[in-house]
Amino acid sequence: MMSSQDLSITAKLINGGVAGLTGVTCVFPIDLAKTRLQNQPGKDVYKGMTDCLVKTARAEGFLGMYRGAAVNLTLVTPEKAIKLAANDFFRQLLMEDGTQQNLKMEMLAGCGAGICQVVVTCPMEMLKIQLQDAGRLAVCHQGSTAALPTSRSYSMGSTHGRPSAIVIARELLQTQGLSGLYRGLGATVLRDIPFSVMYFPLFAHLNQLGVSQRTGKATFMHSFLAGCTAGSVAAVAVTPLDVLKTRIQTLKKGLGEDTYSGVTDCARKLWTQEGPAAFMKGAGCRALVIAPLFGIAQGVYFIGIGERILKYFE
Repeated sequence: MMSSQDLSITAKLINGGVAGLTGVTCVFPIDLAKTRLQNQPGKDVYKGMTDCLVKTARAEGFLGMYRGAAVNLTLVTPEKAIKLAANDFFRQLLMEDGTQQNLKMEMLAGCGAGICQVVVTCPMEMLKIQLQDAGRLAVCHQGSTAALPTSRSYSMGSTHGRPSAIVIARELLQTQGLSGLYRGLGATVLRDIPFSVMYFPLFAHLNQLGVSQRTGKATFMHSFLAGCTAGSVAAVAVTPLDVLKTRIQTLKKGLGEDTYSGVTDCARKLWTQEGPAAFMKGAGCRALVIAPLFGIAQGVYFIGIGERILKYFE
């Protein structure tokens, strides 16, 4: 028999996994548009999110908007589970019963959650970005007779120009070792820690406003809206760091596109060549991705689907 604490942890992992799968399925096309917009130097290919989605659907079909979704759906369960469960763990550790409001401790708990999740987030997004950006590169290369790849160790993984996550991962491991999958780790940490530090305390305070004295929990709709609001605010705030991470993790570049040696080099080149506005590329898309993603996550988490599943198997 599992202890009540084990059951609680298991339930949290189930909740995080269910929330992640549901959220990714709903918003993945917008996430694809965000990646492509962040990677293009100007507006040569896509004018904005809607234009990107329309052109992607026309050129690659409906499933083209879900390039890289398999990687996300495979790894989002442990990623979301780690993030949500780690935040709860650190809240309990830092704040007696984990329910009272203490902004400093909530921020520390969020920081701990952000650090824990990058173990899965970094390789997951590393592979996802290669798959998502392949369609943009195909359009860029149509106007030129040759591409300028930045990494000879990385191939598209298919004779038809459709990259394979398994092939990319295998080639990176063979040529660069584990560090190949963790390219952009520093940028990922710089993005995820501030996001978690902002998101979790903001959500906790917003959600607390809707807690019923009778049940001790907020309603699904209130938790959903609190997650959407906190997620969108935190997402927009860290967009510059997300742009840097996306640029650094992209292995294949279009003709004439820059390569980057690190976060500082990427930030400098972005500022001098594309201007300060480039740091906010994809901010709208990111807000539209993160808001429902975390709204769904918190709604599922507070409904207690994991607890219901465990109770069913008792």
